[in-house]
Amino acid sequence: MGSGKSTVGELIARQLGVSYRDTDADIVAAQGREISDIFVDEGEPYFRELEREAVAAAVAGHGGVLALGGGAVLDEKTRELLTGLPVAYLSMDVEEAVRRVGLGAARPLLAVNPRRQWRELMEARRPLYTEVARVVVATDDRTPEEVAQAVLDALELKNA
Repeated sequence: MGSGKSTVGELIARQLGVSYRDTDADIVAAQGREISDIFVDEGEPYFRELEREAVAAAVAGHGGVLALGGGAVLDEKTRELLTGLPVAYLSMDVEEAVRRVGLGAARPLLAVNPRRQWRELMEARRPLYTEVARVVVATDDRTPEEVAQAVLDALELKNA
């Protein structure tokens, strides 16, 4: 959450001369409502099923840069789909997250005590992120352009 995956993903796609896709945007477009509304109206399990399907469709049908929602790695089948792909985990600490997004109400999993909940989410998810990632790139105190270049360098991808 707030790591800059959309901005960085778009920069990387542009530099590689490929298309960019975000599975969260796919879900919003398909459902016609925001993710926070899906969480409130249908609950997290329903959203995670939508997410699983969106990731599977995107991995199967998209050849460019793909950004996944922060919880996508919670699903074992999704992690299996990502095995062997050039996955980058954009990491940051809680202070950076607060600075970037304020951990506000638009984040359904952070509605109460956002700093504590963010830390707990990251403690649970970080091992899953590192399991699927070929590289880990810290985003703290870096511009999106610097992060994009670090990802390209770490994955040994060439600019277009």
